[in-house]
Amino acid sequence: MLRAENSEDTPTSTEPHSSTSDRTLSGRLENAAGVHSADCYQCGKCTAGCPLAAEMDHAPSQLLRMLQTDLPQHEERALRSRAIWMCVGCQTCVSRCPKQVDLPRAMDFLRQESLARGLVNRDASEIVAFHRAFLDSIERHGRVYELGLVAGYKLRTGHLAQDTTLAPAMVLKGKLGLLPHAGNRAAVAKIFARARALQKGSGQ
Repeated sequence: MLRAENSEDTPTSTEPHSSTSDRTLSGRLENAAGVHSADCYQCGKCTAGCPLAAEMDHAPSQLLRMLQTDLPQHEERALRSRAIWMCVGCQTCVSRCPKQVDLPRAMDFLRQESLARGLVNRDASEIVAFHRAFLDSIERHGRVYELGLVAGYKLRTGHLAQDTTLAPAMVLKGKLGLLPHAGNRAAVAKIFARARALQKGSGQ
């Protein structure tokens, strides 16, 4: 059952408005990702359709409402939330949204901001560890090297013995390669270099 949108968790301070100023989180979201938080009129369809809404500390529609206020305390609540790390980018919210607000893209932006400001939710530490292991694997090999990904995740989290009994069967079925696959490392390196340049340009 969904929480009422006028609950104490939902900011009610100002009416939604558009901002392109880099001084506000909503403005940076608009400039960097092209997502206009002001387009949301709180119908709640994103929250109703989200398969992980029940696991989130703030509903997707509430996160957008926080951004709409342009108040620093609400922006920080959004960046400290567990919800931004729970999103799996399934696009259900976008398909249901009457205004086509791209929440998954907004979530990606908020995760980057949260990392840059050191505001990552403690409950999301293992998710962050997986993200970093995944990207490190792609950058190093040009595509995902499954065994290296698993090793990187385990070293970051300390879960060294977790699921190790599954490894032999996965290797036999070809689901866990012992050697990295050949990938276009030069092309991938250019993508990472461009991403870092964009991050540096935006001050993240």
